[in-house]
Order: sequence, then C-alpha cells, then structure tokens
Amino acid sequence: MQSADTAAEQEPAQQLDSEWEEEQQAEPEPEPEPALPPLTPQEFRVYNRLAEQMEYFHDHFRQMYTTLQTACTNRRRPAGMSLRQFLDEGLRLARYLEMHHSIEETHLYPLLGRKMPAFRSSASPFSSSSRGGGKKGKGKGKGGKDKESCELLRQHQVIHDGMDEVAAYLRRCKDGECEFELGVLKEKLDVCGDVLLAHLDQEVADLGAERMRRYFTLQEMKAIPM
Repeated sequence: MQSADTAAEQEPAQQLDSEWEEEQQAEPEPEPEPALPPLTPQEFRVYNRLAEQMEYFHDHFRQMYTTLQTACTNRRRPAGMSLRQFLDEGLRLARYLEMHHSIEETHLYPLLGRKMPAFRSSASPFSSSSRGGGKKGKGKGKGGKDKESCELLRQHQVIHDGMDEVAAYLRRCKDGECEFELGVLKEKLDVCGDVLLAHLDQEVADLGAERMRRYFTLQEMKAIPM
C-alpha cells in the first residue's frame, strides 16, 4: 500500500507523462509526398542524368579506395604494383576527391541548393562552399563539422580531413622521411573510409530521377551543366 508521501511524489511524474502523451497525440502526422505520374523512358533519362554522371566518377573513386583498403587488409600490395605506384595511387585519390568536391561546392551544390535542402548550407543558402573559402574549413572544430551545413557538405569535410592525413603520410613515405607501413595507412584510411563510401552512395541517391523531378522541370534539368 502506498503512503501519502509516495503518492504525492508520483503525481507530478504522472501528470508530465499525461501531458507528453497529449502533445504527441496533438502533433499531426507528416503528410506523405503526393504520388507523381510515371516518367516516360525519355523523361527518366533527363531526370536521372546527373545521378548517372555522378556514379561514373564515384565508381572510379570506389575502385581506387578499394585498391588501397584491400592491400591494407591483406597486408600486401596488388600484384604487379610497385611501392611508388601504390603511393601514387593513394595521392591521386586524395587529389581527385579534392578537385571533384571543389567543383561540386563551387558550381553544382549552389545551383541545386536553390531548391533542394539536401545540397544547401542553411547559413548561406546559395554559398559556393561550406568551407567559407578557407582551406579545408579551418575553424569548424574537430572533423570540420559545421552544424549549419547540409549532411553532404559535412561529409565532404570529414573526407578531406581524413584524406589530408593520408596524403601527408604518403608524401613523407615517398620522400623517404619515413618507412611505409600498410598498417599505418589502414589506420588513416579508417578515419574517413566509411564516410567516403556512404557519401558516394548518398549523393547519387539524392540526384536520382524520382528525387530531382520533385524540384525541377524537364527544361531546368536540361539546363543544369555537368
């Protein structure tokens, strides 16, 4: 049997639970996106063009990353690849990602961000770069995560923070400043590898035909350069 004091202590908690349940019941369910008519094959090609072109580049990045990661996991370089060639492969991946993302942040994201929140920085909706023009987004804290940037831009920053470390290590090895070790490279790749692979998939999905048709007309899609 509960004492009067115990019952009195439970009353506020029960009242809060009741209020919370009422608030939850009062909140309207998010409205589902309206169904759109099926796309013709020609319309699908127009709307899916950016996704297909992006996937072409991303496949190349995946192959390069897999070459490095597989060698680290197996503790052995690919057959027929010299140490210098292996180091150059890692440096190329870092350089290509930097160029690719720089183009995206300067030209593609600002254009898409006018209509698509997935490509927008809330601090500056039509800005050309979440890094504020500074190299690698300095001053944004560990991992370069800017809470006012979209997820794709935050992923860019994590990828580049990690790949900068990879490239610096490979350059030191190439210049003879330290001995190359696959275990060390694996540690550095692991910092950003999962984010890189997730980003390559997410960006293509965000550019897919069914997503793009909700924001752009066919004529607007044809005018987007890439």
